[in-house]
Amino acid sequence: MPIAVPTCEACGEGLAQTNPWQKTTLCGTCQDELPPYQKAVAYGAYNGELRDLIHLLKYDQVHPAASVLGHMLASAIAKLELSGDVLVVPVPLHASKRRQRGFNQAELIAHSALKVVGHQRFQLVTNVLERVRPTAAQIGLTRNQRQENIRGAFKVAHLSKVSGRELLLVDDVMTTGTTAAECARVLRRARAEKVWVATVARTLKTSVGTDFAATDIAVDQ
Repeated sequence: MPIAVPTCEACGEGLAQTNPWQKTTLCGTCQDELPPYQKAVAYGAYNGELRDLIHLLKYDQVHPAASVLGHMLASAIAKLELSGDVLVVPVPLHASKRRQRGFNQAELIAHSALKVVGHQRFQLVTNVLERVRPTAAQIGLTRNQRQENIRGAFKVAHLSKVSGRELLLVDDVMTTGTTAAECARVLRRARAEKVWVATVARTLKTSVGTDFAATDIAVDQ
């Protein structure tokens, strides 16, 4: 099901509005420091049937699931109301992980999504961003540890394709947001004009409420 609760206008995290008169549109983290991307959106919370569907593609290699997930990603992209020409950049896998899995689920889902949103303004590019080293799972790490774990894991392979362009970073799941932030940071250093983020699913903090809670935590990639 689509996310139907208030979310942070920057990172997409669920907002816990304990004061009904409080109209804050940013989560506490983003109030302290905005992410390096313009905005992150997702179709649904990472739990239940949506989690199972992602696992069918990601771990059971049921490729038709990419089409269903692509429609969901297209709905998320529509929330951004992007204008102009946009490069769509799937979060890359490390070469060893891609060989093991045989595909990058983010690429398959993005390809299906663009069939829905149309190719007139969106161009899928898979050779711009590279994952140059594998990373450990982010589960159980502090925020600083997550940032250190992912730092230096990505590089821009073609600077000329990024400079001055508006980019849409896409993935299947956004968990802690550290990976998306690091990718956006690398792309901005390569002179990307703006970076947006869209994912099929997002984990939402259990502290926000039971309607938000993800039943488990996704492992990055």
